[in-house]
Amino acid sequence: MSSSSSDDSASEFIINHLTSNSTFQLYKELKCLEAEQSDAESSRRPGQSRRYIDRNREEGHKRLWKDYFDEHPVFPPQTFRRRFRMRRELFVQIVNGISNHSIYFQQRKDALGNNGLSPLQKCTAAIRQLAYGTTGDLFDEYIQIGESTSIECLQNFCRCVIEVYSSHYLRKPNANDIQNLLQKHSEKHGFPGMLGSIDCMHWPWKNCSVAWQGQYTRGDQGCPTIMLEAVASQELWMWHAYFGVVGSNNDINVLNQSPLFNDVLQGYAPECNFTVNGRTYTKGCYLADGIYPEWAIMVKSFPHPADPKRIKFKEMQEATRKDVKRAFGVLQSRWAIVRGPPRSWQLKNIKDIMYTCIILYNMIVENEGNAISNWSDDVDPPIRVNRGPVEEVQYQIQRNSELRDNTVHHALRHDLMEHIWERFINM
Repeated sequence: MSSSSSDDSASEFIINHLTSNSTFQLYKELKCLEAEQSDAESSRRPGQSRRYIDRNREEGHKRLWKDYFDEHPVFPPQTFRRRFRMRRELFVQIVNGISNHSIYFQQRKDALGNNGLSPLQKCTAAIRQLAYGTTGDLFDEYIQIGESTSIECLQNFCRCVIEVYSSHYLRKPNANDIQNLLQKHSEKHGFPGMLGSIDCMHWPWKNCSVAWQGQYTRGDQGCPTIMLEAVASQELWMWHAYFGVVGSNNDINVLNQSPLFNDVLQGYAPECNFTVNGRTYTKGCYLADGIYPEWAIMVKSFPHPADPKRIKFKEMQEATRKDVKRAFGVLQSRWAIVRGPPRSWQLKNIKDIMYTCIILYNMIVENEGNAISNWSDDVDPPIRVNRGPVEEVQYQIQRNSELRDNTVHHALRHDLMEHIWERFINM
């Protein structure tokens, strides 16, 4: 008998022997157990597949509906406003608006025919993140929504809110708005021609890229920040918001980049005529602090006043300018996500969050009856005369020169000082 034949016979004998008793079965069970342990360890490694959690999404929707949206909800309207930062009617309006705008916020079915997350669940997850500044999975047990899905809801919610409501709640003042602003500010603060108060706010950026930290960091801040320029009225409505400038800038640099006065330079701005101390002005003014330039539309206080008129003007100007500071404070207290450093890595997502918070902020101001004027689509935009290329350049140069005229700045400040002093002594 050959050597190969003997080896085959021996192998066949061993296999038959192992198969015939329980030793081979025990060997198979040990191998299966090792494979299961290996799969479990590999699933815990970064980048591998995660464990699936079977969430009861329909039960989460029913719980949310019963607690807040039922005919007789568990929690009263005061609790809803505190937790959602707005009235229930306004929240339902927002949910319906973005649901009609984006298919993402419409309830769909999965591959098995089960209902997915409802619009209320998705919008509630986004609002809670904006209101509390928390992580995406904090309300997983209540809303039944995972962390990655919750973050996705926030990003889509911000984008939809900007697309649907920015034309209304981030609009520039039209002719009716300007007249109401002039009247309200003159009655409450005693400043004729005042359109609002202007200032900037820094928002720290926690996860700023190391390559960008130099341009986003300023010495007095100590960490990377992004700047927001805003103009607020006496009712704390933000008529202008410009966000995204690197934090190494100051208020002057932001002003030179922002589109606040583009319509004035190009001739699109509505007329703004007012008279103070017997003199007529054709441009509205903004109250600003000392760092801003002495432009014709900026009203600054006196640095070191000595006479009673200037002292009184400084007190009134600084007290009135607190409108924009109060607006920043209310914005941060209402939406805690802009009070703490954002955790996003991308600037675009951070900008969407900031503009969304400002839009929702203005919507709440209007819903509670504090807006100075209401939106009107019937107001005709100002007609601008078409000019040639050369005339257009000359026109913008002339408008820019008028805008930066410091003689008008000093004259306007003097007239306002006389007006406020006369108003003070006649009280």
